[in-house]
Amino acid sequence: MPLIMETPLLEIHRAAGAQLAAFDGCLLPQRFAGFEEEYRAGREAAALLDTNWHAILRLAGSDRVQYLHAITSNNIKALATGRGLLALLLNPQGHILAELEVYSLPDNLLLLSHASLQERTVTTLRKYVIASKVVIEDVTPAMGSLAIEGPRAPEAIEQLCGVAIGTLPEMAVQEIQWEGAAGFLLRRSLFGQPGAQLIVPRDALASVWRTALLRVQAVGGTPIGHDAFHALRLEAGVPWFPADFYDQMIPHEAGLENTHVSFNKGCYTGQEIVERVRSRGHVNRKRVQLQFSAAAPPAPGTKLLAGATEAGFVTSAAYSPSAGASIGMGYVRREHWEAGTTLEFDGGKAEVRG
Repeated sequence: MPLIMETPLLEIHRAAGAQLAAFDGCLLPQRFAGFEEEYRAGREAAALLDTNWHAILRLAGSDRVQYLHAITSNNIKALATGRGLLALLLNPQGHILAELEVYSLPDNLLLLSHASLQERTVTTLRKYVIASKVVIEDVTPAMGSLAIEGPRAPEAIEQLCGVAIGTLPEMAVQEIQWEGAAGFLLRRSLFGQPGAQLIVPRDALASVWRTALLRVQAVGGTPIGHDAFHALRLEAGVPWFPADFYDQMIPHEAGLENTHVSFNKGCYTGQEIVERVRSRGHVNRKRVQLQFSAAAPPAPGTKLLAGATEAGFVTSAAYSPSAGASIGMGYVRREHWEAGTTLEFDGGKAEVRG
């Protein structure tokens, strides 16, 4: 059985009466006070979210930019200090091994990926170092993270750490201090609302969480679990690694070519396949947004049918109060992916929403 990674905030959540569950290999809060209140906080006020699903790496050395540029899908060389971008780590066949958040700091690169695939990600990165002057440090055991997001999140964040996130571009990075410990603020939206993530030393994480909770509550918000979080990000159309794209997909199938890929940067691992798909002009399946007739969300992997023919499958789903129905994402074959197409599954119907 795969090892489940526990959030370092586990005891705080248990003391608060949170329900806990495993999400993609990480034990995290499922719910705190209740789904409706948590969902409302994300849509109308501010939501405090435990984001300790991250694997956190730092790349140092004079060749760090050239090295990462040569093995990932986006233009690392064009990344200015203090800014970040999304990239993919691909295998030679173009399949997605990892999603990377890459942030440029004055003397290193900060990388975030998913802890459930931490060992494979680190191993793959180190395999390509060869003679480059690059040092890859896995700082996951020493660091922790949380996010605050929602319409009133900027107020809570400024009260918490003195940073006006409204003045920062999306995916900017800024160093912060917390009780003498150095950390980072990432201007990063996880479900389409104004927000930021804080990366801090693990020894300071509990203190930051407690103070953040007070600031969030002061603007009418609350901590939220993954039930509410996944409903919010699915409503915003935000795909989730490794649920909605993983090593069985290539970037165009996952719909990531406009957010995670540069077509002007030259060669990188998997580039030949990515470019071939672009020049061909289509893929045979792609990720789509779905709305389901059944109130209960179908499980990941649920087959989608067009009559007796298998047309695709569900990758993630959640109940959406805004839609008044369960919504989700999945992959469907090209003859079925037009918006408005209705497919069937064991338990109801699924409409392709785009």
